Amino acid sequence: MSGAGGTTMVQALNTALRDALREDPDVHLLGEDIGALGGVFRVTDGLAAEFGTQRCLDTPLAEAGILGTAVGMAMYGLRPVVEMQFDAFAYPAFEQLASHVAKMRNRTAGRLPLPVTIRIPYGGGIGGVEHHSDSSEAYYAHTPGLHVVTPATVADGYGLLRAAIASDDPVVFLEPKRLYWSSERFPPTAVAPIGQAVVRRPGTDATLLTYGPSLPVCLRAAEAASAEGLELAVVDLRSLVPFDDETVCAAVRATGRAVVVHESVGFAGMGAEIAARVTERCFHHLAAPVLRVTGLDIPYPAPLLEHHYLPGVDRILDAVARLQWEQ
Repeated sequence: MSGAGGTTMVQALNTALRDALREDPDVHLLGEDIGALGGVFRVTDGLAAEFGTQRCLDTPLAEAGILGTAVGMAMYGLRPVVEMQFDAFAYPAFEQLASHVAKMRNRTAGRLPLPVTIRIPYGGGIGGVEHHSDSSEAYYAHTPGLHVVTPATVADGYGLLRAAIASDDPVVFLEPKRLYWSSERFPPTAVAPIGQAVVRRPGTDATLLTYGPSLPVCLRAAEAASAEGLELAVVDLRSLVPFDDETVCAAVRATGRAVVVHESVGFAGMGAEIAARVTERCFHHLAAPVLRVTGLDIPYPAPLLEHHYLPGVDRILDAVARLQWEQ
């Protein structure tokens, strides 16, 4: 599935689901409007027609019921893939996630894994109204027993989703909505490993640590900084849990300075955890404190104001300028 400009992330995700359904009869999809409609973002387009409505199941608008059903399916040996239609729509299912999905394997001393994949379109940048633009990753990353991944490239959209579905651990799969229509050429064959970060751009002066929808912004900031004589490395985390300390710390030690960038609010967000981990492991290599560029500590704003909320190139470059270069 690709057009003249390459494959979009939506198409890559659709291909990943199709390949998983073809290869493993235990894979089942369920969610609101994922059947005949193909999902609000058309990620499941055509799958109900090809595999039937028993394996690509339209559900009622009841997120707790959807995920509770998936728990039962997984307990009986299936591999359910759940779609939560929008980020904030997933909150009613959080009790099922925290109390059952995340804990079942531990509760049964490893005898009962729950291979559930929970797909959640997340983040802003599309002019969405309230309840349609949340970045909820910190909630999931804070819940022991879950893997949390987020693709920032089309290739990772395919590869990480295949890895998530194949995993015997439950995976919260966060899909950046504003990257759904990004495109690139890639062979949809590689399964990307969960738990490995990737250096997307090398650099010598400072390191930008980011993930999901903020990766393209960081790459643009690095280009702008290069024109001013600063070479910024850009690391795409890809996996929030498990976290790749080795790749992240190697990149930070190489430059001695770091900025963490993400859309979600700053207070008690992923950036705080990342900054703490880097400081603990890289303290004697740091020439300046680890800084953060994040969303504002407010509820997500109205569409016309979201550009003030989202981290942009200028805010990233302002943070880079505060990395104590005089020392």
